[in-house]
Amino acid sequence: MDHQSNGDLLRGDWYSTEAIAKLIGVDPSTLRRWRTGHIPQGPAFVKMSSRVTMYSGDDVRRWLLSRRIDPEQAA
Repeated sequence: MDHQSNGDLLRGDWYSTEAIAKLIGVDPSTLRRWRTGHIPQGPAFVKMSSRVTMYSGDDVRRWLLSRRIDPEQAA
């Protein structure tokens, strides 16, 4: 079993809904809708409180890569 120290969990970049929306080119309301839909979608998130949600840069990168389509393989 792989264990992480508490320090490891806090390393990395964390972003607000607004920051991630700007980075991926969608409106913040789109991310909110993705999170609260019947089947949540979009990148993984951490609900800090009823008003604050944060996204890990690593999770957003993984999510983006999972959606990547290679044109040479799609044809």
